[in-house]
Amino acid sequence: MILGGFRPLCIGKVGKNTIFSSESCALDIMGAKLVRDVKPGEVIVVTNNEMKSYDCKNGQKDGLCIFEYIYFARPDSTIDGLNVHSFREQVGKCLAKQAPVEADFVAGVPDSGLDAALGYSKQSKIPYDMAFIKSKYIGRTFIQSTQNKRKKQVLLKLNPITNTVKGKKIILVDDSIVRGNTITRLIKTLRKAGAKEIHLRIASPKFIDICYFGTDVAKRNELIAVGKTTEEICKEIGADSLEYLSLENLHKIAKASNAKGFCEGCFTGKYPIEVPDEIQKDSFEKIF
Repeated sequence: MILGGFRPLCIGKVGKNTIFSSESCALDIMGAKLVRDVKPGEVIVVTNNEMKSYDCKNGQKDGLCIFEYIYFARPDSTIDGLNVHSFREQVGKCLAKQAPVEADFVAGVPDSGLDAALGYSKQSKIPYDMAFIKSKYIGRTFIQSTQNKRKKQVLLKLNPITNTVKGKKIILVDDSIVRGNTITRLIKTLRKAGAKEIHLRIASPKFIDICYFGTDVAKRNELIAVGKTTEEICKEIGADSLEYLSLENLHKIAKASNAKGFCEGCFTGKYPIEVPDEIQKDSFEKIF
């Protein structure tokens, strides 16, 4: 937490005991009470149930990773006073105002697109339905170590509900497009299942730069949005239309958080602290 506070950390209490967790939902499961979030650059020392706080920030800028709200965190968590589900639902409502389109129903890509899809449905008054069933045995695909693994897991992870999508115009909401593997295959799957139109709405701005602070995105040439217009991306992934959440709308929604600053380098290329020219990466695929 000393280098800008990129990742969340919160303090909880169980009786007299102090506990720490990266997400508040873990405290709920333990029956603990959320006390507060650890501040960027703050060091907490607990001795004999007594908690002391030390500020080691040294004047550095705050930079909570905005992707925590968009993708990483569980919807039942609260980070810096802002509930993740509420954040994502507001994003969906903003998308409905920013990029309206006629359709038979709104569906989210499980799991991190579901909350925004619900918000889009509420705002647009277009019914919400499920387009996919998710396998509970497959984890998140974009953080897999190799491209081949990511492609294979997409096919295993989500299966379309043919009776729901056949002959329908669908607004499909996803949290982001990083490399484009998942969404391209999902659109192809929906087409095969008989979907008439697929209008893709993305609950974040374009992902255009690499992450230096914990997300396994280390090469710009892996990112589908780099050097392409929205229209070019839409054609490449096979959607009928494509819209991203604007950076302006993202800022408006994020104001509800108590965080004093965010890292949004993956969307802007601007980071809260100085970054190296390139990432020194030591991935598991180099070992096994």
